[in-house]
Amino acid sequence: MSILIKNGTIVTSSEVFHGDISVKDEKIQGIASHIWGDFDTVIDAEGKLVIPGGIDAHTHFRLPVKGTFSADDFIYGSRAGACGGVTTYIDFAHQRKGESPMIALEERIREAGGNTYTDFGLHLGITDFNQQVLKEIPEYIEKGVPSFKLYMIYAKEGFMSDDATLYAMLTALKPFDGLVTVHAENPFIIDYLTDQLQSEGKTDIPYHPLSRPNFVEEEAIRRALYLARITDGRIYIVHTTTKEGVEAVREARGQGVHVFAETCPQYLILTDEIYSKEDGHLYPTCPPLRKEEDKNALWNGLSSGIIQTVATDHCSFTRKQKEAGRHDFTKLPMGLPGIETLVPLLYSEGVAKGRISLNQWVDAISTAPAKLFGLHPRKGSLTPGSDGDVVIFDPQKEWTIEPSLLHYNVDYSPFTGMKVTGKADTTILRGHILYHEGEFIPHKPQGLFVPRYYKRS
Repeated sequence: MSILIKNGTIVTSSEVFHGDISVKDEKIQGIASHIWGDFDTVIDAEGKLVIPGGIDAHTHFRLPVKGTFSADDFIYGSRAGACGGVTTYIDFAHQRKGESPMIALEERIREAGGNTYTDFGLHLGITDFNQQVLKEIPEYIEKGVPSFKLYMIYAKEGFMSDDATLYAMLTALKPFDGLVTVHAENPFIIDYLTDQLQSEGKTDIPYHPLSRPNFVEEEAIRRALYLARITDGRIYIVHTTTKEGVEAVREARGQGVHVFAETCPQYLILTDEIYSKEDGHLYPTCPPLRKEEDKNALWNGLSSGIIQTVATDHCSFTRKQKEAGRHDFTKLPMGLPGIETLVPLLYSEGVAKGRISLNQWVDAISTAPAKLFGLHPRKGSLTPGSDGDVVIFDPQKEWTIEPSLLHYNVDYSPFTGMKVTGKADTTILRGHILYHEGEFIPHKPQGLFVPRYYKRS
């Protein structure tokens, strides 16, 4: 199938220009001011932005949490992403106790294979570290999985990686340019504060952020960054939420630490005031939503390059699932849906409001994650030979987020009622149109597992 996209405003992480793009045999064939020829499909993108497909580098599809599973599986999650302009996501394969991480990785690839509308990669979650894990690292790198998730929290649950594990993984991955990603919060302080709140009968939803105050994130980030500096390793801070966290990353980058940071739309847009609403139990996630000053610090971090990527941490639960903790945050399955609104929200709240530029928008939701996680130049790029992952985005489209307009397997959105400027008009994956003018194109899922490599021959 061949596609010609004409008359669009082409936006990359470094350029903005008017022109045409052709896609053939699943790859971008050409980019020029004018392209002529015979094509199976011609799309006029006059007045619209043409960008590389969005990459959500942090999703949790069908994740086991508190006796249930997150509601969006690979089918629902990838469909929602496609309708919002995301063509690739990176989910997780979590090691089980007593097993090699390779077992979890191969099972997860099989689970998603044939059940995803968009392409995907996997981070490998290490939850039972031992010397065998270190020995197997070259095998994971060869398999195209060069990023590893360590949880500095969840001590009681048995998932926590201690400081020795973090040190060992940073050291072991350095020869491969591998990347350690960390959920940075101090679990012992969280558990202490949670026990204290419970003893005082303070478990209603507004108390959730009091169990995980800002310094809990800052302390863990600074500890992780110290080890990254000592080992000269590469580290990625997932879902940064606090002004103190941004400052810690800023200082470390100034010292030459190889640190990269991510934040999420919910932390850029919402605050902890939402927990006091009647349906406040729908919104808790970990880390929690913060204050207005934290939002401002995150936007400043994004615009100044301290924060490189925006991902969603998509982990969705239905209203019924969330009812388990309506009046007790300790019983809640934590997480929010977000993959479908990633691209438009960052445009609407970022570009349209003058907080970031068009180029920074594309970089944060496509090019930077592609480069950081070993997908570039196959993904995140509009250059000949790259995958034909293209999104045509209407910057003038005004709409209001409502659950009925989204494609999740859940019945709410944390952004319900929010007025948005800008929406994906067409989503193309490797030359195949997934979504066009409000319609998801029915066809068999054809997303692929995409191996990721930092060093290319």
